[in-house]
Amino acid sequence: MPTDDVEAIRALIHEYAERIDGGDLDGLAALFADATWGSPGRGTPLRGTEQVRRGYDGVILYDGTPCTKHLISNVTIEIGGDGSAATARSYFTVLQARPDLPLQPIIAGRYHDRFERVDGRWRFADRQIIPDLIGDLSRHLRDAAGLA
Repeated sequence: MPTDDVEAIRALIHEYAERIDGGDLDGLAALFADATWGSPGRGTPLRGTEQVRRGYDGVILYDGTPCTKHLISNVTIEIGGDGSAATARSYFTVLQARPDLPLQPIIAGRYHDRFERVDGRWRFADRQIIPDLIGDLSRHLRDAAGLA
């Protein structure tokens, strides 16, 4: 498995976390321009930048950021035999702190991702967000049934 490919895919996984924590919801949605995005219990997966961006309308921003840190761990990446597709599994833990909320984990779960290489570059093909542990999302999402 070429190290450059693994690192390029790992960078995409981390870019998602950086964009949401930075409040760049438009940039986050752009990562899914040619991809689907979903979660068990949310119905039909969203597809493309516009739909995915609407999926993040419920994120609460405070002076431009959600005051969160998405920690990504246990990343396992597998490149397909012909080098044009890959899968990844990882864990996420979201921390949040606000003046009225002490620093705490608010949700933890797993990402199951598919990637494809197009014109020599890796991009998301699909992301499944699987929440396993849910805490106090009241200061992160307008609709607590949403995702991190």
